[in-house]
Amino acid sequence: MTYTVTFIPGDGTGPEIAEATRRVLEATGVPFQWDVQEAGADVMEREGTPLPDRVLESIRRNKVAIKGPVTTPVGTGFRSVNVALRKALNLYACVRPCKTYRGVRSRYDNIDIVVVRENTEDLYAGIEFERGSEWMPKLSALTEASGQGKLREDAGVSLKAISEFGSRRIVTYAFEYARANGRRAVTAVHKANIMKYSDGLFLAVARDVAKGYPDIESWDVIVDNLCMQLVQRPEQFDILVLPNLYGDIISDLCAGLVGGLGVAPGANIGDEGALFEPTHGSAPKYTGLNKVNPMAMMFSGMLMLRHIGEREAADRLESALAEVIREGKSVTYDMKPQRDDPTAVGTSQVADAVIEKFASLTPGPSPSPRERGGRRSG
Repeated sequence: MTYTVTFIPGDGTGPEIAEATRRVLEATGVPFQWDVQEAGADVMEREGTPLPDRVLESIRRNKVAIKGPVTTPVGTGFRSVNVALRKALNLYACVRPCKTYRGVRSRYDNIDIVVVRENTEDLYAGIEFERGSEWMPKLSALTEASGQGKLREDAGVSLKAISEFGSRRIVTYAFEYARANGRRAVTAVHKANIMKYSDGLFLAVARDVAKGYPDIESWDVIVDNLCMQLVQRPEQFDILVLPNLYGDIISDLCAGLVGGLGVAPGANIGDEGALFEPTHGSAPKYTGLNKVNPMAMMFSGMLMLRHIGEREAADRLESALAEVIREGKSVTYDMKPQRDDPTAVGTSQVADAVIEKFASLTPGPSPSPRERGGRRSG
């Protein structure tokens, strides 16, 4: 079976990272047909929008896409290509595995956390009112009439909307992910002690959903307490499920625990499609220098392989990446003990090393926790 996948190279260093990832994915032997679509700042200059309709149509048609980093144009009023993709395609679940691999500089060992972030609601839905706008007196009158006091005249307002539907959908996804991937626990993250009607709703729904999964351990934690515990004992957590804003912040924190965004993959999943991407930016100052680390997008490709059911290829790709990282020879400057290490290789050379390592591996299960520094991920 050949998989037709929307392939978005991105801009800045995106095309170099994307090409390296394409080569690695093709080397797995899984047959792909790439539907190449351009998006980002370069497209903005040519077509007047960084996200043409044809890109969305391609993803809707193919159901699976992989994307390099994309620059959001500054000063255009376009918030974010990434956010626009998630909203237009209703990609409600952002999944970001954060795992330690031996050879990556980190203060921690044996971390294997999956952050499941709600992608469509909360403050990040972007419902805002500008300071001084015609709507602010009406909002202030509403808050005063409801007994919650007047708003300051110089305030800007963002609405935090969390629905039962959105909460149930994302928490159910987290538990289903846990069950499908042999995970042991799901932790719901909230600030319900203060935000009783938004986070309180999320928490109540999370506890209700958990009753349907007695085989999976579950508990909840206040978000500020979570931050402290992640710094002190991150290994206690397995899957974290969070509303949108907390998920954005905590996913970067967890990436920092395991070595940074250079090894942090991402997946955005909806009922009718999935988009896989690295979580770092496009680093335009390094464009064309064959310098940046492509591993986050390669790990995102690994997630894509699992999503389409090619788990054996995904496991071998993870093993190949882990072994290249462990050896520490064919890695980019950011993964060397010293960033000015002259033995650092370029983007394309990382792809060469991963392909060579993949070819040397015999089919079989993923590396053991001891070999790669963590539990098996989904």
